[in-house]
Amino acid sequence: MTTPALAGSMRERELQTGILSLARLMGLLVYHTYDSRRSQPGFPDLVIVGPRGVLYRELKTINGRVSPDQQKWLTALQRAGQDAGVWRPDQWPDVIQDEMRRVA
Repeated sequence: MTTPALAGSMRERELQTGILSLARLMGLLVYHTYDSRRSQPGFPDLVIVGPRGVLYRELKTINGRVSPDQQKWLTALQRAGQDAGVWRPDQWPDVIQDEMRRVA
């Protein structure tokens, strides 16, 4: 488990790297747009697909703010019955791993 002090200093890229590694270990597929400048603004950072479901997750630092476009996508996905949300370093690894297990 990440301590609060470490979670506070963890960057979004470090969190993403951990999640991608865990997804590979769990046999999950992950999609991430590496250059979002030509993509729809606000679409979640990760789409994680397993045999029991799909997760749409925006990654943020502890103090990172969800933009209006990001919130629009998350809300639309949730209203469509999808599992969409935000993951932050203080949720690594326990909460994130538990959520990924639900779709594995």
